[in-house]
Amino acid sequence: MEIRPVAYDHPDAVKLNDQVQIEYTERYGEQDLTPLDPAMFAPPLGLFLIAYDDEGFPVATGGWRTQRASEENYADGDAELKRMYVTPAARGLGLARRILALLEADARTVGRTRMVLETGTEQPEAIALYASEGYAPTLHSERFGLYRTTEESRCFTKPLI
Repeated sequence: MEIRPVAYDHPDAVKLNDQVQIEYTERYGEQDLTPLDPAMFAPPLGLFLIAYDDEGFPVATGGWRTQRASEENYADGDAELKRMYVTPAARGLGLARRILALLEADARTVGRTRMVLETGTEQPEAIALYASEGYAPTLHSERFGLYRTTEESRCFTKPLI
């Protein structure tokens, strides 16, 4: 497996983002409507990674983008995880953990102080991954992002310093 940085609008990223949106629809009844722009993932403001299998096929993604204090409960210094996804055939190989570690290291390198993420109750495997990697759930009043007020939303944070 090879993990390499790509632009958020790279054809392989678009392909995998389409797949994760299908999965969101299956789990929640709709796609993730969070507005995302490729520039949000351009270094040093963010990073987007794709894992490729030994035959060169894209099998996993993950990215982070800079956040600042806002009405959506983000804080200055936040790096927000987005589009963590592993194709069904590649699950169980540790790719999400590898991508997560690389994203955390990159965000730390550019001075981000906290990694934040939002997932949902219909993604128990994601919740288990983040908990096992040291992410702490936020209080309901401290949730952030577009879905912060929905019952299914679960937000997690991890210090990067």
